[in-house]
Order: sequence, then structure tokens, then C-alpha cells
Amino acid sequence: MKRRELFKGAAAATLLHAALPATALARVAQPSAASDLPSGASAAAPPDAAATAATVRTRVRPGTPAWPAASEWQRLRRETGGRLQALASPFARCAPGTPACAALLAGIQDPFTIGDDPALTQTSGWQDAWTSQPSAYAVAARDARDVAAAVRFARQHDLRLVVKGGGHSYLGGSSAPDSLLVWTRAMDRIDLHDAYAARGCAADTAQPAVSLGAGVMWGQAYAAVTTRAGRYVQGGGCTTVGVAGLVQGGGFGNFSKRYGSAAASLVEAEVVTADGEVRIASAHSHPDLFWALKGGGGGSFGVVTRVTLRTHALPANFGAVFGKIEAASDAAYRTLIARFVAFYQESLFNEHWGEQVSLRGGRRLQLSMVFQGLGQAEAEAVWAPFLAWVRARKEYTVEEAAIKAIPARHFWNPDFHRKYATGLMAVDDGPNASPDRFVWRGDREQAGWFIHGYQSAWLPARLLDPTRQALLADALFDAAKRWDVELHFNKGLAGAPTDALAATRDTAMNPAVLDAFALAIIAGGGVPAFPGMADARPDATRARHDGAAIRAAMDALRRAAPDAGAYVSESDYFQQHWQDAYWGANYERLARIKRTVDPDGLFFVHHGVGSEDWSADGFTRAGAPRARA
Repeated sequence: MKRRELFKGAAAATLLHAALPATALARVAQPSAASDLPSGASAAAPPDAAATAATVRTRVRPGTPAWPAASEWQRLRRETGGRLQALASPFARCAPGTPACAALLAGIQDPFTIGDDPALTQTSGWQDAWTSQPSAYAVAARDARDVAAAVRFARQHDLRLVVKGGGHSYLGGSSAPDSLLVWTRAMDRIDLHDAYAARGCAADTAQPAVSLGAGVMWGQAYAAVTTRAGRYVQGGGCTTVGVAGLVQGGGFGNFSKRYGSAAASLVEAEVVTADGEVRIASAHSHPDLFWALKGGGGGSFGVVTRVTLRTHALPANFGAVFGKIEAASDAAYRTLIARFVAFYQESLFNEHWGEQVSLRGGRRLQLSMVFQGLGQAEAEAVWAPFLAWVRARKEYTVEEAAIKAIPARHFWNPDFHRKYATGLMAVDDGPNASPDRFVWRGDREQAGWFIHGYQSAWLPARLLDPTRQALLADALFDAAKRWDVELHFNKGLAGAPTDALAATRDTAMNPAVLDAFALAIIAGGGVPAFPGMADARPDATRARHDGAAIRAAMDALRRAAPDAGAYVSESDYFQQHWQDAYWGANYERLARIKRTVDPDGLFFVHHGVGSEDWSADGFTRAGAPRARA
């Protein structure tokens, strides 16, 4: 899996010579633009489960008598200002060997091209799990009113409903055949606030914040908040991920070890609930729903149409550490792993350090870490003992080892990367191109990928105790012999400051994240394999072989952490005991909220809260007859 390599190789070395003096921080003050309920929407509380019977038992499909008539679809088109469209795979119109087909195949190598097509998703499927297939219809929503109309229509006609913003769901939550899609891509408004008080909260709680429409991608958010306004918002590492989905899944970015999860920064959310009403959720307005939206999983409680997140003062510098260390033998590799584990516990287990190291290619330790709150000399001093230890031993070869701090304001600035020819960032050059649409080059390699296997596990901080480090090192060594292993330190919050821990504790995420020093990810996949693509059928034999090796690697690692939880947004489609793995002790409360705000189960995603009540495809409620009259 190449997406996780934030910066790569020789290109990174160029950046190391591109440091500039820190620029003065500035903020763009814009009027508060938090909208109230749209005209005609109700502020009443969500319906109580006891008062609303769960009458929907089987959802309808095209071609059945209950499927809406053409006149009904025309009504929805009118209600949404003409923004309803019928969907079909672009490959259905693609004649192999033609220039148009060649252009389409080239386009799906670009995440922006994929994201701009409502019939495609950023992942093309998962072996023996799901394949990306377009919905029957999509509402290309422009505001919450469009979303509410689509939700009411789906509820009225017992339709399968799907929500897509960035379209990055590994578990297939952005795709379902025979469904109605709510597509939020066009809802991309961004408003910065000097002082924002959430609905129902006292004026003295006002704080700097940013409101982001559900279609905003994190690259756009960073461009507005950091590059132009000189503030920081905790978001995701991949710039083409949608803001709303990331927040609902909990959400981690490069610097979460300092600022906590993205969900921990949520101040307020505008959300369309299953009854088709638009509500404002905050700590004092629909507080249970608000809590569920903070890490309870996207697509389960409603359609989030806007989020407001607190922003933070920007440190002077962000920085990165790159390098590859090759070991000459298995014994030397096992020693290298043990030495790095000890070094991490001694020097990196704190709020300054994030991103990852990976164990690759059998005997390689690859460094792809970032830091904040440190200057150049400070960062170099931290790493000096470890690098000196490695270089003093002939059994190790060091490549491309480098450390550099740059002005934090330029971290997501395409002009900076272009000026210094870092080679790290690509800017969208398609028909919807914008300077704010950019992506790390390493992330482009995942566009349209087909997953063979994906495993994650939060590694508890107790494994860093000197008495347990040998157990951890042995498990990592054994796992790496089977498949590449990545340790994402920014996705485990042990070592974070008190305020970040407290804010994340007040979310719906599995509390295990608070005591995890890293999220281990073991994953792999192949080239895009959208249905209908010419000569692009997945190699099922290879995919299953890879999937088995990935599972075996995680089994080896879990011997050191047998009860480790998993991160809902990056985990196994076939996750066992997923309720406990994703949410731990919080699942019972989430299930109660689900029954209250969505008693009929309109919102369904694979392994989402309440999904155990439905068939695997989300069309038949448990215990219901398989056919509908």
C-alpha cells in the first residue's frame, strides 16, 4: 500500500533545501456565516423510537412494482432544482481501443477525476467483499434543502440511500447499486470565524473556528485555514478525503498527536436526520446526536451537510524526517527494530512527532515522520543518537536520511512546493482545476485501487514499557516477514497533551485510541478494477493469496496485543466483533442513539451502528421476508 508514504525518496531531499524564514502569522477574519435551519425546516427534537414503529422491512429495487414511477422521479428533480441525475458507469459507454476510452482509463489514475464523477469511488472494490457500482440516481446537492428532499424521498419510497462526499470509504460505504445517492461534492463553502459560539452555547464560549461544507476536501480546508489564514485545523493527511466523512469516523491527520482527532475539534454540525429535517447539533443542541457524529461512523445517523471545527494557533514550523535503513541479516533487522522501539519510547513518544515508520521489503526500516513545535536544530538533536548508533554499525546501510523544518504556513502550499521543485505535490489540471485542489504524489498511487486485504490495530502504550519492548519487537519482526507493516504514530493518542486527550475522550471513538501509541496498518491492493473496465479484471488468486498473507502478518502482530481495537475508517471489511473493535464501551450508547434518531434504519453502511439489523447489502431487515409485494 503506497498511499501512506507521505513524502517519497529523492523528491523529499529537494524539500530539505527549501526552508524559509518563518512568516508572520495572520488570520482572515470573515463574518460568521453559520446558517440557521432552512426555510420550512423544523427545529423539533428527533422522533423517539418508542413512538415510531420500525415498519420498513425490505427496500425496493428498480424493476419491482414499488419502484418510484417516472413522475415521482420528476417531482424529486423539481424539488432539487434539476439536480437529480440518472447514473451509469462511464465504462458502459467506453468502446475499447477508442481515444475516449483511453482518456477515461488515464483519468481514473487521478483522484480528482474520480471524485468529480458521481458514478465512481476512490476505491474500486475489495476481493470477495464489494465492487464499486453506481447508484440508480444521484442528487448533486447544493445545500441542506436538496439533501432533505432526497432523504424524504428515500424514506417515502423505501429506497436504499447512499451518501458520498470524498468517496474514500474502504468498506464500500460510498457505493451501492440500485440506490439513491446523495452526492455532496458541490457543497464546498468555507467560512472562517474569529469567534464562533455553537448553537445553544453561551457567548463566552466563542472561539476561532471554520465552517466547512460537506463537499469540502481537506486540501481545500488547509489552503483556506493554514496557507491563507495562518491557522491550523485538525483534519486528514490525504488532501482528497472529504471533511464530513473523516470527522464522523473520528479522523486523524499528520499532527493529531498534538491536536487530537478531527472529531475532537467539532463545535457544531448541520445534519439532515432520517425524518428529512435539518438540525443543528452541538454540545447543547441535540447533544446525543452531536456526540454520535463525533466518531460514531459516517452514514449511520444522518447526512452531515456542514461541520464547524475549532482552529488552533499555527506553530512556527512543521517538519519531516526521511530515511531508509537496510539491515544485512535477519538478526541485524531484529536488533534494528528493537533499537528503534526503545528510541521511540525515549525520544519520540510525545506531542511533537507524528506520521509513520514502516517495515518493508523484508529488512528495511523506512522513516516518513513529521514534527511540529520544534526548530531545525531541535529536531536534529532528537535524532542524532539513533542515527549515530546506526551509522556506527557496518551491518546497516543508510539512504536518504534527512531532517528539515519549514514554515508551517507553507506545508500545504502548492506554490511553495512548485517554487522549490520538491516533487511532492501534484495540482489538479482537469476541467474543474483549482489551486486549492492538490494532492501528495504518494496518495495518487491509490486512486481507484482494488483492495486485497486491509488490517489495523491500535497498539497499547504498555508495549513500550522496557519490560515489554522485546515482545513488541519480536511481534513486529515476525509480522514483517509476512507483509509490510506500518506504524502510524499520529493515529494513537497516548503521549498527546492533556487537552487533546480530554477532547478526544469526549467523542464516540473507541477509548482504546487514548492509550494507543500507534495504529498498526498492514494492507495491500492492486490496480483499479471498476466493473466494465476492459482487461481490468482483478487477479482473484493473487488477491486472495495477498489477503491471507496480510491476515497472517496481523495475527503475528496481535500476539503482542491480542485485544487491540481497530480504526473504523481503516480496517478489515471482515472485521470480527466489529462493534467492540471500533467503539468498545461506547457502542451501547451509540446503538441507543441510532434507535432514537433513525428507528427505521434508513441510514445503512457496512459495519455501521445498527447494521447488524440488516442483510449484508442493506436491503432486507433481519427477520423480514426476502420478497416485497
